[in-house]
Amino acid sequence: MPYSKDPIIVTVAEALNQQTVDYLRRLLPHLPTTERPTRKAELVDLIQRYLKGKELKVLWEKLDPLQQTAVSEVVYSLDSHFDAAQFQAKYGQLPNWGAVNAYGTLQNPSRLGLFFFDYLMPEDLQKRLSAFVPPPAQAKLKTEDEIPKTIQQEQPVIDYNSRTFKTQVVDVSVEQRLMERAAQQDLLAVLRLIDTGKVSVSDKTRFPSTATLKTMTAILSGGDYYTDPPPEEDNFYDQPIGFIRAFAWSMLVQAGGLAELSSKKLRLTKAGQKALTLAPPKTLHTLWQKWRKTKLLDEFRRIDQIKGQTGKGKRSLTAVVGRREAITMALYACPVNHWIQVDEFFRYIQASDYDFEVTRNPWDLYICEAGYGSLGYLGYHDWSMLQGRYVLCLLFEYAATLGMVDVAYISPREARSDYCNNWGTDDLEFLSRYDGLLYFRLTPLGAYCLELTDHYTPASPEVQPVLRVLPNLEIAAMGESLTAADVLLLELYTQKVSDAVWRLEPTKLLKAVAEGYRLQELEDFLVARSPEPLPQTVEQFLADVKSRTGSLQDLGTARLIECNDPAIALLIANDSRTKKYCFLAGERRLVVPLESETRFHRALQKLGYSVPKP
Repeated sequence: MPYSKDPIIVTVAEALNQQTVDYLRRLLPHLPTTERPTRKAELVDLIQRYLKGKELKVLWEKLDPLQQTAVSEVVYSLDSHFDAAQFQAKYGQLPNWGAVNAYGTLQNPSRLGLFFFDYLMPEDLQKRLSAFVPPPAQAKLKTEDEIPKTIQQEQPVIDYNSRTFKTQVVDVSVEQRLMERAAQQDLLAVLRLIDTGKVSVSDKTRFPSTATLKTMTAILSGGDYYTDPPPEEDNFYDQPIGFIRAFAWSMLVQAGGLAELSSKKLRLTKAGQKALTLAPPKTLHTLWQKWRKTKLLDEFRRIDQIKGQTGKGKRSLTAVVGRREAITMALYACPVNHWIQVDEFFRYIQASDYDFEVTRNPWDLYICEAGYGSLGYLGYHDWSMLQGRYVLCLLFEYAATLGMVDVAYISPREARSDYCNNWGTDDLEFLSRYDGLLYFRLTPLGAYCLELTDHYTPASPEVQPVLRVLPNLEIAAMGESLTAADVLLLELYTQKVSDAVWRLEPTKLLKAVAEGYRLQELEDFLVARSPEPLPQTVEQFLADVKSRTGSLQDLGTARLIECNDPAIALLIANDSRTKKYCFLAGERRLVVPLESETRFHRALQKLGYSVPKP
């Protein structure tokens, strides 16, 4: 819920006594009476009788349908304040409140003025109305099965004759990215990259370096959403978009406990090493759950053009956990595999009980300059500028990167105009790098991460015939379509022979398995990247290695204890108090698993023996 400082009116009598005599007289025509008292006490008593008696239902029934809905919304809300923004978002218009003056003050109230005073409903009136006023309808989210391939957009062009900027309407292609399968590939590729020691981050901000972002982008499936032109090129656009997916991965693995800082580089934790051996969907589910609670990064910091977030404005920013929770609750309403326009999602969040605030004091935030560019001025901090940009970042940079949503987007340049009237925005081509996001679609993986479903069945690997697997155990690249992530995986499991040839070697495979990697991953990869079935020699070779790696099993760490007499070893190994925690290894030695060591020593003492510390 948004932050609010709205006052509370407990009783109708309190509300009426706060009004002027003139205002109370203007309410009388809405009452079914010919009485026209002139004194304030008499006016209060008369109006109060109608609002407390049986006539209250009659008064409510005389309201038009939209006015009745306004009453219903407040009666069943958590507070007694009429939320105009929420009502407008939900119903598309506001109820008739009556005539207002130039300053927005209600001068001649409609019948709705009997139920609200300064847009507040007294609590005792709220309680009486709940006896017969029906609850309002739930906000509904509009979805689309298909989205347009192009949209029309106004773009600035230079008129060289008049030396002025003009606008022209052009058709812009809408790019679609299917992220469900890409996220599963990217997760393992990013973890392998970290394992090679090539991911550097700041020890203060934990943000990745530019070199790291470039390296990571190269291994991501399909690269990043946008590619900025090299700075040395002469181009019309000066405002860089920057990295999105690569930045998200570097923060997600840290927040999820898969990687930790070590000498300005990330290294895999035990959880990260284990994630390399697990099915990616489970890890992606864990990453989302941990991201919802992390304080490693406030996504709003990624809206670079809005300044003041690290100064005194930081104290006014709301808790990130609450913002993410509100958006997550709104995502629960999104049906799987149906496109949703982001502006429709904005409307739904405002129309429902999932609205939130980014800051409690927009005066602390600004664009370009703290004085003239402050967002505190009326109309300078619309919902889409603050809350909307936060939603765009969370969806485009984090939910999409994790494969929870597919996205459809255009360039952020000139994509949104809601900020253009703000002071200091003349030279901005976009307010945030996420402005180009138009639609998103919840994936089955997203439903699993949101825990809308208990199980997730991964889609079959995408077949891309880019490798030729030869009977002599060599793997040759076909053309130049092999991605950096594919090369990284091949170098992990195979021995590189030349720039485009790798060879299956038992030693390399056994080493990879010993480090926790799955042999099945390599086999699935070769099947998906080869245009023909794997040769029989390769299948036999992989089956051979699988058999060898499955012949032995690591049961964990244990302590070896030696007895000076075989009889004592036999006694301890068979006694009912100690045999559960140890077993014989030869005639005079006992093996005690590390997790059973404490219980073993306690049971041993009851048997009358003790092991001195080494």
